[in-house]
Amino acid sequence: MAKSATASDLGLVSCQACTLVCRDTADPHCVIRCPRCGARLHPRKRNSIVRTWALLIAASILYVPANLLPIMESSSLFDSQEDTIMSGVRYLWNTGSQLVAVIVFIASIMVPMFKLLALSLLLVSVQRGTDRPRQLAKLYRLVDFVGRWSMLDIYVLTILVGLVQLQTLAFIRAGPGAVAFGGVVVLTMFAAISFDPRFIWDAVTSKND
Repeated sequence: MAKSATASDLGLVSCQACTLVCRDTADPHCVIRCPRCGARLHPRKRNSIVRTWALLIAASILYVPANLLPIMESSSLFDSQEDTIMSGVRYLWNTGSQLVAVIVFIASIMVPMFKLLALSLLLVSVQRGTDRPRQLAKLYRLVDFVGRWSMLDIYVLTILVGLVQLQTLAFIRAGPGAVAFGGVVVLTMFAAISFDPRFIWDAVTSKND
């Protein structure tokens, strides 16, 4: 791919708060601020790669207990039960709620896994250099779009808990898996936010050099 000039090459920087394009300064020690909103300007998000890797590794570690530990503990006058995400999905499927089971499975298992793999691919491609920036940019936009639905399964589980408590004499509380899963959701959201997609195009120019 032929090398093309970037905003950084032209001495331009975009404000992360209001997206105003401003003229950068050649002095790296000089602090410049956006003339429109006053936010501090950075050519790239500071420590973006390191911060994203740290959040991604932490989310990957929590992903295991989020799927293995009980996400919901229910107790009644006669017995008690602990359910993981997969056992909850199987229960919903066997009781005729196939649509809800599919939604919970996709939002609870597939979406976090997709975000972990996609962000890892983006980071590796940025650090090693890439000749497919358009595909990586589309992948980043997809990660950003999917991230908006990360809390969908939590809303579904909240509704289910309310229905169970209304229909039966049962007490339901969140298990340790729910804490781990919430950590995965939050960490992957912050990882997607901390990643600077402009590094994708920087990787192209550095590879061409």
